[in-house]
Amino acid sequence: MVSLISAMASLPSLSNAPKIAKLGRNGSAFAGKGELKVAQWGKGLCTLRPLRVSMMAKREQELVEIRQMSDEDINDTVMDLKGELFMLRAKRALRQEFKSSEFGRMRKRIARMLTIKREREIEKGIKPRESRKLDKAWKRNAEIRPPPSLVALLESKDKK
Repeated sequence: MVSLISAMASLPSLSNAPKIAKLGRNGSAFAGKGELKVAQWGKGLCTLRPLRVSMMAKREQELVEIRQMSDEDINDTVMDLKGELFMLRAKRALRQEFKSSEFGRMRKRIARMLTIKREREIEKGIKPRESRKLDKAWKRNAEIRPPPSLVALLESKDKK
């Protein structure tokens, strides 16, 4: 590993790049200035490019938006997302066109919302057993409504 790092540092294309402090198994490397760089191999040379962190920023932004919601808004959104998940399952069963990545995305979003809801309950001192009782009571009294995508679909059919 040491010989690889010294060989990379001696390449003329990397003379302007900062020295590499650590090289990981997947090719990622930490540069001396604190920037995260990823090694790209091609034609015998190694070049460093900055690592993109756009997905993490989106997730953090989504968490900020969820934390700003009230508990009632979170419950309503969870119900809508569960309805959308049901619609996706129906599309899959009927062999209609759908994006399979939406399953994971919706499930993760539901899990994030429920996690934040549980964090708030913990702050209030609500124990898990009480939480389950509250959740059951809420589900019994929840208003059943069609998911937003189905409402939009029915409205577009009515306009035609």
